[in-house]
Amino acid sequence: MARRQSVLSDNAETARTQILAAADNAVERFGIVKTTIDDVARETGVSRPTIYRYFRDRDTLITALIEARARRLFRDAHAYVAHLGSFSEQLVDGLLYLVDRGRRDAAIRLIVSPEHVGRSTALEGSSELAARLTFEMWAPLIEAARARGEIREGITDAEICTWITLVELILVGRMDFGDPMGETNRNLLTKLLLPGIVTGVTSTAS
Repeated sequence: MARRQSVLSDNAETARTQILAAADNAVERFGIVKTTIDDVARETGVSRPTIYRYFRDRDTLITALIEARARRLFRDAHAYVAHLGSFSEQLVDGLLYLVDRGRRDAAIRLIVSPEHVGRSTALEGSSELAARLTFEMWAPLIEAARARGEIREGITDAEICTWITLVELILVGRMDFGDPMGETNRNLLTKLLLPGIVTGVTSTAS
């Protein structure tokens, strides 16, 4: 197949963005596990060494792709919960929204799914990446909730986000839970997640 004419920008950051867009296309065509640097190079229209000028190796590229996809998902999630009046609603509805859409995205699922644990397809540092992305998503909402007096005393933003990450890892990583937006998961989050975070919520909440 003839290589496409390179359209990479002279600006390094713009070029990285163009390569990530090409990687996105390659992943849609071949799947996250089977996509190679050669596939991305062909999609971009450059040589393999050119890709390595911007991304050290395949894991670095895939990690950047996951971050880009996650941030797009976060923008959608923030818009989804923007109309909700309380942090309790934002947390439950927002988490279910992220789980529902995150489990459909093979790139995002790569950092949380047990099918990749201990395999060569697993990303180095994936747990830390999941925690960092979760903090990026929830920290602004937690800060606003603190200002409204909705967050329990004695817990830090980092602790809250760590707990949210663990719950999210379970729900996204397990593909046999049925409908993630269903009432079963909603009730579990309301009764078992909210009481440790939100003021005025007990484990007997319905």
